[in-house]
Amino acid sequence: MVAPVALSLAQARRVALAAQGFADPAPTGVPTRRHLRRVLDRVGLIQMDSVNVLQRAHYLPLYSRLGPYPTSLLDTAAYRAPRELFEYWGHEASLVPVGLHPVLRWRMAQAAEKAWGGMRRIMAEQPQLVAWVREEVAARGPLTAAEIEHDAPRETGNWGWNWSAVKQALEFLFWAGEVTAADRSTSFARRYDLPERVLPAAVLAAPTPTDADAWRALVAIAARSLGVAAEPELRDYFRLPMAGARQAVAELVEAGELLPAQVPGWRQPAYLHAQARLPRWIRRNTLVSPFDPLIWERARTERLFGFTYRIEIYVPAAQRVHGYYVLPFLQGERFTARVDLKADRRAGVLLVPAAWLEPGADPGETALALAAELHRLAGWLGLDTVAPPVAGDLAGLLTAALTSRSGVP
Repeated sequence: MVAPVALSLAQARRVALAAQGFADPAPTGVPTRRHLRRVLDRVGLIQMDSVNVLQRAHYLPLYSRLGPYPTSLLDTAAYRAPRELFEYWGHEASLVPVGLHPVLRWRMAQAAEKAWGGMRRIMAEQPQLVAWVREEVAARGPLTAAEIEHDAPRETGNWGWNWSAVKQALEFLFWAGEVTAADRSTSFARRYDLPERVLPAAVLAAPTPTDADAWRALVAIAARSLGVAAEPELRDYFRLPMAGARQAVAELVEAGELLPAQVPGWRQPAYLHAQARLPRWIRRNTLVSPFDPLIWERARTERLFGFTYRIEIYVPAAQRVHGYYVLPFLQGERFTARVDLKADRRAGVLLVPAAWLEPGADPGETALALAAELHRLAGWLGLDTVAPPVAGDLAGLLTAALTSRSGVP
């Protein structure tokens, strides 16, 4: 048996950050499609979310790695031919490279058993409605759910999450791979169409691997994107079944693609990707989205960075500790602060409801670095100013740093 690779906690952090693209050089000039592909190669997929208090979630991981970039880069890759990305259930709702379509077909094939309850019920109880919805998409697509609901049979009723039966049918068909997202409306609603009218023909014609081969391919991508991780985190990256992921890990270890590793404080066995890089340092200062793959698995985030993070969107306001939409601030190899942010687009202001310092971080240095990052973020969002923070233990120093940068006496 091969002896595990011994990594210090600092080395594990740098490996993880490099695997996610935070050690790559920043683009000189305006980022291009080449830079987009480099990030996608690092992260494997990008999570989507409907919350738009600051910026849509899928745009932020690219910003964290590239700095200010034209969001049209991502829109074009996802929604214009020849497409490089498509929407599907990867981690959660995600933008996934089109080349991964074959290795996700096992999930499509399991829609009737594994899709969320409302989707399964609609297929089981109203299969004729599901068939009718698919025929509507085939005849008139691309269409939003609202456009189909207009002509839906009266007995469709309502289901969970206030989704109509038509929406449930569309989501079942989406899970099953029978429809896909052609693009998004201005209100962020999916426009559904048939895969053959959206995805590259070569992708759809590619052979379907066995489930075991697909899971092994997805675990390999997760391992490359994480750098070093425990088995549950390799499984979680694409939300794989436990037994299949464990078998895939074992096979990748046997093939030499994964190396057993030891990291101080990690109770579960760790695995290092064979091609993982260990840079001497990380010099990136950037805000990180709550939905960034670097921090998807909160237990790993705590083990690596000593950073306990919880998104509080769904927590009642009176019970929130740090705020509604809080972004961690990565300063080099550490999270040194967290900041609650909101874009007031009408006023052209980046609002800062709260700013908090992490234990052990230098208050003055952190405030100056975070002020610079907030101005950079505001510029990327098309906002004119950054408002002083309202609350938090970093509010005073951050206000002074923001004032200094803006030139206000």
